[in-house]
Amino acid sequence: MISSERRPVLVVEDDPFTRITQVVLDPRTSDERRAAFAEFFAHDLPDFLGWCERVRRGAGGFYPAEVRLLSSEGELPTALADADCLLVESFQVDRAVLEAGPHLKVVQKFGANLRNIDTETCAARGVKVLTQRRRANVACAETTLALLLTFAKKLHQIRGLISVEQLQAAGYSPTKFDQRHTANSGWARISGLRMLYESTLGIVGLGEIGKELARRVAPFEPRTLYYQRNRLPEAEERELRVEYAPLEELLGQSDWVSINLPITPATRNLFDRARLAQMKPGAFLINTARAEIVERDALLEALKSGHLGGFALDPLYEEPGRPDDELLAFENVILTPHTAVQPRFNALNDFEEMIVGMARGLGF
Repeated sequence: MISSERRPVLVVEDDPFTRITQVVLDPRTSDERRAAFAEFFAHDLPDFLGWCERVRRGAGGFYPAEVRLLSSEGELPTALADADCLLVESFQVDRAVLEAGPHLKVVQKFGANLRNIDTETCAARGVKVLTQRRRANVACAETTLALLLTFAKKLHQIRGLISVEQLQAAGYSPTKFDQRHTANSGWARISGLRMLYESTLGIVGLGEIGKELARRVAPFEPRTLYYQRNRLPEAEERELRVEYAPLEELLGQSDWVSINLPITPATRNLFDRARLAQMKPGAFLINTARAEIVERDALLEALKSGHLGGFALDPLYEEPGRPDDELLAFENVILTPHTAVQPRFNALNDFEEMIVGMARGLGF
């Protein structure tokens, strides 16, 4: 239990979302930052400051706290000297870091994957390790699945086309079959419809979002390939119903390819002309990671040539987007305005759970 004579100290890996902990827990947070977050959440949560008050009540003695936001791992040793709790997403928490924080009682991972945290040393030192299954990752996987099904069923192209006149204007040749002999299903003569069942899905990047996607697509029974730098243990592959494949092999075999990678120097323009050329002709590319992973000029060429069957993107190359974006001219392209990880309650509920969970871990 932390002494009532001082405020608890929370060290946080700085991120536009992890700053929520500062707004909630640290009364020294500037009014400008509080107002910025209130505006950020307003369309889903008009009373953000009221939400903050509710979370503080749930956190008990964890409020008020001193929250230290760190932009680099190099700041950890100094910041942890008197810290009670550490919140990280990608920072390495190894033996040296833990030794620099002799008062640490809780390490909270902003996510579920613990590969950057030395859990054995944490256990030996009596440091609780907490995780968070991020709702934004679930939402992103749901969006990807929705885009896959939209392309498979051409929902974006045929919605509202219910009359002969509408279908003909769209280039189709509707008819009425002789029902003395046949059924009348398919009278609109929409060709090119697909199924996920018995097709092949390639997931590039089987991190937390990629795994959420694998779990959701499994009931549709495609063959699911994945590629990333480190192969999963066989038991986890079986549980997720996925098969490892080198990237070139994955691209050549997949009818659908989902990009689920972070943006880094290594992934920027990863899908260039050569990589897109490796994709199976007519395959669909879904990018709910970062636009810059796909080289824009190469993408336009692949769409114009017909090599790509379709492309979906969220977030965009420019935000806000332009009404004259060349990608909008393709009927087999779906662009959405950075909504894949929404609603805002995903972040709000995550941070309420984490703040209250850290408070419980600290004994409040």
